Amino acid sequence: MGTNQQALVAALITTTLIGLTAAPAAGATIVRGSLADGSGLETGAPDTATPDAENSASAGPDTGRLNDAKTAASSIGGRRLSGRGLIAPAGIAPPPKTEASAFLIADADTGQVLAAKDPHGHYRPASTLKTLTAVTLIPKLDKDRWVKPSQWACDEEGSAVGIVPEPIYQIDDLMRAMLIVSGNDAADALAEANGSLTKTLADMNKEARKLQAYDTVAKTPNGLDKPGQRSSAYDLALIARAGLAMPDFRKYVSTRTSKFPAPKDFGKKKDRNRQGDDDRDTPTPTKTPPAYYEIANHNKLLGKYKGMIGIKNGYTTKALGSFVGAATRNGHTIIVVIMHHPGGFWEEVEKLLDWGFAADGKVTPVGELVKPTPPPTPKASPLALRSPAAQTPVSGTWKDHAPLVTAVVLGGVLAGALGLGYGLRRRRREPDRP
Repeated sequence: MGTNQQALVAALITTTLIGLTAAPAAGATIVRGSLADGSGLETGAPDTATPDAENSASAGPDTGRLNDAKTAASSIGGRRLSGRGLIAPAGIAPPPKTEASAFLIADADTGQVLAAKDPHGHYRPASTLKTLTAVTLIPKLDKDRWVKPSQWACDEEGSAVGIVPEPIYQIDDLMRAMLIVSGNDAADALAEANGSLTKTLADMNKEARKLQAYDTVAKTPNGLDKPGQRSSAYDLALIARAGLAMPDFRKYVSTRTSKFPAPKDFGKKKDRNRQGDDDRDTPTPTKTPPAYYEIANHNKLLGKYKGMIGIKNGYTTKALGSFVGAATRNGHTIIVVIMHHPGGFWEEVEKLLDWGFAADGKVTPVGELVKPTPPPTPKASPLALRSPAAQTPVSGTWKDHAPLVTAVVLGGVLAGALGLGYGLRRRRREPDRP
């Protein structure tokens, strides 16, 4: 190999190594833009996964927070949001006090975070996780499709709407039951309708990543406590904002009362269950019209607080009280999230909403609700034809055509060599002439 060739190879290797070292590592945090307070707006997955306190040997007394104080919180949405204490703007009275371990107030329209406390702390979400179930499954499931729940779904513990293993429900019924009366059994039935529990949990966690809700890990579709399951006030606000953009989601969470199908004389109708358990995925409704009973929304602010849209509240003995809700006034929508509240929180939520409306547009935001990650750009097919723009240009210097010139020259040499060889071979075969 000549000196020039060696130099060329060395230059190519050096360029490749520089490109590899300059490229961001997988999972690295990318900082884009800035907020009015000068802090960076971070998007992308956190650099490292934060271990939960319930899985850590050094975990202290149970405060509801699953990532301990030694673990750096995420700064998705702005560097100030990585703090654990009260995060409030200057020039205005701070938000009203709340017993919640974490909260967040944001403008759903602009995405501006107006105030927060421990917004990226990991807490058990309880039934507020059903908002992620809804956001994930509403686009996937036909709301007019009939569903026959399994006995497993019907036997789920905790709050339930009272479903039975009969094909008398539509997806629309189960969505209302899950979001209005927090039916754990309805959430399980929806997960089954999506293919399986395993598939639905995978879809939910994928949706969380798409929304950049990196604090959230779903282990159940209903929010019942399970090791490793978690969310944060910031993530619940992201999920709520995504839900509010869906007309069906807004309709479900703002419904105050509704009728829900119930079997009449369950177990006595001969025309029921004819398809058998193997046909549960595509059942047909029973010939006998089902009876109905009324269900009422658990959100106590619906019809009471001016402009209340609703969304979801939850409670378990470990998660304590949690809430994510939104209200609209004068063309602006405010989201409030609280997590790990030890008592009644409805009055506190009203005051936080009032503060949000009063502060909106008048203060410097302390952070921002990031937008969902854009869908991946489809890769071009290797068999795709080159566009006219990709063809070899006609104009340019001889260097632009060097590959073409080289090919033509080599082709000519090869053709000449073949022609010479053929002529010599033919000459040898011809008899000597006198």
